[in-house]
This record gives sequence, C-alpha cells and structure tokens, in this order.
Amino acid sequence: MTVASRLESLRAHMQSLKLDAIWVPRADEFLGEYVPIHNERLAYLTGFTGSAGVCVVTMDAAILFVDGRYTLQAANQCPEPLFEHQHIIETPPETFLRDRLSENQVVGVDARCLSFQSFTRIEQTLGENSISLSAMAENAVDLIWTDRPVASVNPIILLDEAVTGASSVQKRAAMAESLKKANADAVLLTQLDSIAWTLNIRGDDVPHLPVLLAYAIMTREGDFTLFTDTHKLVDGLADHVGPGFSVLPIDQFDVYLKGLSNTCARLLFDPQTCHAHSPLLCRDQGIELIEQSDPAEQPKACKNATEVAGIRRAHVRDGVALCRFLAWLDGEVASGQAHDEGSVSDRLEAFRRELPELKDLSFSTISAAGPNAAMAHYSHTNGVPSPLVLNSVYLVDSGGQYLDGTTDVTRTIAIGEPSDHQKEMFTRVLKGHIALSSARFPRGTAGNQLDVLARQFLWEIGKDYDHGTGHGVGCYLSVHEGPQRIGKTPGPTAPLKPGMVVSNEPGYYEAGAYGIRCENLLVVVETDTPMLAFEPLTLAPFDRRLILVSLLSETETQWIDDYHAQVREQIGDELQGEDKEWLQAMTAPLAA
Repeated sequence: MTVASRLESLRAHMQSLKLDAIWVPRADEFLGEYVPIHNERLAYLTGFTGSAGVCVVTMDAAILFVDGRYTLQAANQCPEPLFEHQHIIETPPETFLRDRLSENQVVGVDARCLSFQSFTRIEQTLGENSISLSAMAENAVDLIWTDRPVASVNPIILLDEAVTGASSVQKRAAMAESLKKANADAVLLTQLDSIAWTLNIRGDDVPHLPVLLAYAIMTREGDFTLFTDTHKLVDGLADHVGPGFSVLPIDQFDVYLKGLSNTCARLLFDPQTCHAHSPLLCRDQGIELIEQSDPAEQPKACKNATEVAGIRRAHVRDGVALCRFLAWLDGEVASGQAHDEGSVSDRLEAFRRELPELKDLSFSTISAAGPNAAMAHYSHTNGVPSPLVLNSVYLVDSGGQYLDGTTDVTRTIAIGEPSDHQKEMFTRVLKGHIALSSARFPRGTAGNQLDVLARQFLWEIGKDYDHGTGHGVGCYLSVHEGPQRIGKTPGPTAPLKPGMVVSNEPGYYEAGAYGIRCENLLVVVETDTPMLAFEPLTLAPFDRRLILVSLLSETETQWIDDYHAQVREQIGDELQGEDKEWLQAMTAPLAA
C-alpha cells in the first residue's frame, strides 16, 4: 500500500470506530527510546523515519508534528499536500487539536503508546474544548498493517553476579522495602531496562538496548511475575533469578491485571515512564494508584563497585578501538584518501566489531562532516552521506554495548588545517568540559546546579548550545538513563550520587558551517573530603591540533596533560606500530 492508501484505510477504521481523529506517536507500548522494527507504526503509516514525532489523522488531513531536528527530513519524507507540518514544541498536537476540532468530537489513541502523564495532560487540554480522548481497544495502525514484521524471538541472556555485583534476590529485597515505605502492595514495572536490571538478565529485542520486551509486577514481599514471550525463556532462568519468580505469556497481562484487585489494593507506578493503559485498567478495577518513581531507578543508576570496575574495563577496550580509528583516519587524510560520513562510520564500527566482547553499538553513530555537524543529532543515513573535506572539522559521536559496560564518546577531529575561529571555539568548549570534569560538589547537588560550569566560556562571548550537557548512562543497558542529568532544567532535579555515570558533552554549533562537541563519560566518586567529584571513564585523546594553548590556564593545561597521560598509560600497551606512535604524539604534553 502507498502512504496515501494507508491513511485512507486508517480513516475507514476511524469511521467505524466513530472517531474524529487518531493520534499516532512514534513510541510503542514499552515507551523506550528505541523502537523495534515491528513496532515502527509511525514510520509505516507516514514514511517518516525520525526518532521522535506524532501524526494526527483527521477525516480530511494528516498533520505531522516534529521538532527542529527533523523539519527538513519530515518535509522530504512526508510531502505536502498529503501532510501538513507543525513544530511539536511551538504547536503541541493536543493544543492544535483542541483548537481545530469541535465540541464533543473524539480523538482515539492507543493508551499503551502514551505515558500516563502524557495521556492525562492531553486529556485535560482537549477537555478545555469538551473534546474527548478515547483509549482504543486495539492499535488502529495494527489493524491496517497487513505485512507487519514478526517480532524477534531471541533467547534471554543471564548475567552472572560476577558482572552485576548483586543478585536479583538482593535487588528485589531492596525494592520491596521502598514499596513498604510507600504503603504499596505491588509495583507495576514497564521500563525495560528496570526489568532487565532487577532480574540480572538482558535481551536482544530492541536495537542498541540489550533488553527483552516485557512487563512485570513485583509485590511488597519481593515476588516477581514477568510477562514476556515465553519462547525466549532459557534453561536455568528460575534458578538464576531466585525464589519468588514466575513467568506468564505477555498476552495474559491484561487478564492478570483485571484480577489483581484480589491481592493488591494499592499499586505503585511511575507516571512518567509507564504507559497509560495498564494503570487506567487497574483503576477501573478499584485499585488505588500511587504515582512515584520506578523503585529500580535509583539503585540502577548508582552502580556498585563491581559494575564500576566492569565499566572501566569496557572503556579500556572501547578506547583502543576508537584510537585505532582516529589513527587510521589521520593516515587516510594525510594520504589524500577520499571518504564520506558513511564510510568512516562503517570503519569505526568495524574496529569495534573486532572486539569479541562487543554485543552491539550503544546507539546509531553520529558521523557529521562540516555543516552537518551543526545539527546536534544529525544522521548520515537520512540522505546521501557528505564527504569529508579538507580544512574543516569532523564530529563523531559513538559508543558500544559490552557485557560489562556501555560507552558513549564524542570527538571533534581536524581534517586538514582548521581555522583560528574553529580552534578558539573548540578550546572554549574544551575549557567548559574541563571545568565540569574538575568540579567538586557537596552531597545533594543536582546536575542543573553544575551545568553553568560547562557553558561559562561560551557565555563569555555570547554563545551557547541548545542541548543538555550530560545524561545518565547504564551498565550494559540504556545509553540514556535517568534520573541523573546535567542541563538547564529549572526546578529540582535528581541529586548526583556516588556510582552514577553521566556524560559531559558541551558543544558549539555554527549553522551552515561546522559543529563541535567534546564528550567523556564520568563516574561520581567520593573523595577524602565531604565533597563528591567526577572521574573520567572515557579513554581517548582530544585533538591537540584544535587546541589554542594560549586560551588555557595553567590548571587547564595540566588537566589535559594529566588526562592524556592517563589515556596513554591505560591503553598504550594495547596498541601497536603506527597506532601506538599516533597515540604517543597525540597525548604528548601540550608544551612539547
């Protein structure tokens, strides 16, 4: 079917369901950052392949809402007049519908594909004009998707306690205590990484995220019921998880929830991460809902000593692969070899693929040359990859998933001779990176209180960057993990605690010209004072050809020399020949 015929088929279902509009988000029923191909409903319906967006279909229009990252892509993939286009931040879909539809009209949505918090907000906004939001029994796109891909059935991976540092029994006992404090009888778990972390298992159901598609219920006694495709089960799973564990087919989840009121009067769930369908169903059964953070979120974020040690090992091997790539790229540029964003991205992946411990990339590599790097979330796969040209800078943001850790690193690389302006801006970004990495802060400090450290040297000259400075990172889990983050977020945010891993990635982007970002992962550590601090995990040199030493203080120069010495010491012996020579040159003291 063409996109036009799909829209018409959807409208036929709208008519039979007596709906005036249907809301189709990019998200699926697990609300993860990454969506498996069989759940890419927005892409199927519209042809739009971006990572975020909403399409609202009425009887006479299809309106695609995206943010600034995807304005051009949406126009190319979903052209007018078949689609109208709106900016999702400037014109939220719920506001658009409130103003376009009439009183008593109905908007249908799969409540499994919206968080409870979003569902409530949309319902309230539409209600301002007496418009109803209706939770559909079935996803309307599924009704027309006749050639829908089959979901993967990959076996569950059991993680040994030597990797996790704690058993599932221990984790569930700690989570059960938090349920008791909240006076909850059970918790509804829908975050895939929380389920995987709690059970010390991983999966292969979602690109770049080592989880299995599942839901779960855990009681205040620590008993855990997993709902998933039972074809994924492996021998030894029950013994691995420990007492109080059971598994049921995921298609029995709603039936289970309808009977949950027999044993559960008060159910805890996270309204920001849990889809709306299940809490609404439980509320209809008379269960009292307790809206609180996922009880796995904090302990998952605060890595134990075993996990931190594993993450450090992962960064050593990842640093070796990245340095081999950077040395190769310098050699290719010096010899005049022509490359584009796609070929160099593939080469970087090939270096990582040589590592037997690599399970997957942690996200799709951002490989951006020249002006493309000015788009912070650029993807060379959305069009024809651009060539790397001399006398410019190239930005590569990449990472790997290893059994013992997750990596995420960005380096900005000189291709030929960069301009003095590019060097100045790189150095200002690096100065901000150093200031944040060097921070000492008291317990209770949140990331939004530290964000200014990374921006200050850009602010001095009236510049800034339009993204957060840092996000949390999981341990062989999600490359974007909460609750910790570093950004301008107003109001209270989660305090940084020992064991938390965060990125440090200030940047500068000059539209139509170039982009710069310097990213390391850091772990929060205790010091011999009452203060907390950061320690770098990432091991790869910053491009010294882009550094204006005259802009650095003595302290900043020493930080770079010390960091480069650490890189050289930890991975130098893992490199050979020209790769080792390249590392020695790139990590030499700046005064040399």
